[in-house]
Amino acid sequence: MRLWFERLIEQFKFVEDETTARRVLHELTRQAGFDQFAYARVQDNTLSVISDYHQAWQERYFKKGYLAVDPVMVGIRHRRQAFAWSNKPAGRTGRQTPESRARQLFFEEADGFGIRSGVSIPVAAGFGNTAVLTLASHDSDYAERWVVDPVIAASAVGHICARLDTTAMTTRPIRPVKLSTNELTCLRWATEGKSLKVIAILENTTYANVRYFLRNAKRELNAQTLTQAGKIATQLRLL
Repeated sequence: MRLWFERLIEQFKFVEDETTARRVLHELTRQAGFDQFAYARVQDNTLSVISDYHQAWQERYFKKGYLAVDPVMVGIRHRRQAFAWSNKPAGRTGRQTPESRARQLFFEEADGFGIRSGVSIPVAAGFGNTAVLTLASHDSDYAERWVVDPVIAASAVGHICARLDTTAMTTRPIRPVKLSTNELTCLRWATEGKSLKVIAILENTTYANVRYFLRNAKRELNAQTLTQAGKIATQLRLL
């Protein structure tokens, strides 16, 4: 698979947008014998994705909160090297824990979309972020047949990450975000550099109300500052 990763690096030298990235990854994924791919950049509060997974699966994945049980996303919390995974039961099958049951349900649904095994390569993406490339197969045994050189694999995914770092990718919240109109309005004014006192005048409300709306917005977006809240809301295209 070393030659495949070298080809990936070469072709990504010419990638400048999400559309080209998706096409290159789609073609190379099939050349490797896999069926689907997903590239994700994981931040504290958001997940930016380029993938050719079925759209219905992508929507279901986020709606049902599968990010918390997906073996790939769980796996990258503890490792920084390529690993294979499969929907085949591992070890003895005894009494199920809530975690193992959730994982089983995840794989049962993924199976319906042809996702049964895969290879995932996570790399550190700077500032606490992680990037991961996953190649998925409809064959439960396919991924384990591949021998992946961890050095060239990490180099290739790092190259993808660098090329796409300034690209506007489809971004989703790690968890559902609900902001009221008042919260969004005050946050938008704050991103324009307006003080709380000025926002209160512009919106014909009280200083206390503005502070309340912005505090709620920060909490909902899991942000420590208004600057961070504005950045997250912008990434999610809420503003």
